[in-house]
Amino acid sequence: MAFETVLSIFLGIGLAASVGFRIFMPLFALSLAAYFNVWELNDHWEWIGSIPALVTLGVATVVEIFAYLIPWVDNLLDGFAVPLAAIAGTAVMVSTMADLDPVFTWSLAIIAGGGTATAIKSTSATGRVASSATTGGLANPIIGLVETVAAGIMTILAIFVPILAVGLTVLILFFLLKIYKRLKPKSN
Repeated sequence: MAFETVLSIFLGIGLAASVGFRIFMPLFALSLAAYFNVWELNDHWEWIGSIPALVTLGVATVVEIFAYLIPWVDNLLDGFAVPLAAIAGTAVMVSTMADLDPVFTWSLAIIAGGGTATAIKSTSATGRVASSATTGGLANPIIGLVETVAAGIMTILAIFVPILAVGLTVLILFFLLKIYKRLKPKSN
């Protein structure tokens, strides 16, 4: 497997992790990267670098960022965002991988891309519900801001330093697993 192919897989995983925090930000960044020829996309996904995709994803990014700053609206969005994260995580993986067998591409995209995005989004949605229950939603804008910053950092790393983004993704997933184990009810 060529080094460029490995980097494209790392890019996809890093962007999928970012999708777990904000769905549209990594897609918008990928659109920008494709438009400015920073990253070459899979032939079937070149449309992501088009002007209409750039504008649409840019507007969606801004709307999503501000919507997550509004208590209770953020909880409503999470109901839609968890399944959308799986789709978007898979899409960013597929769009970045080229020159691989389609079965391998889609399998890796669904497992690594969709799985990573869903794990992160599910955990953040659960945390937001807990925050809403304990603070009446007052802490939710802070959580939303932290998630937006995390999405931004992950997106930038994924595009410019994909190897570091994968390392950070592993750390995030390890951290989320520890939180899950703490919150999981003990069996008798």
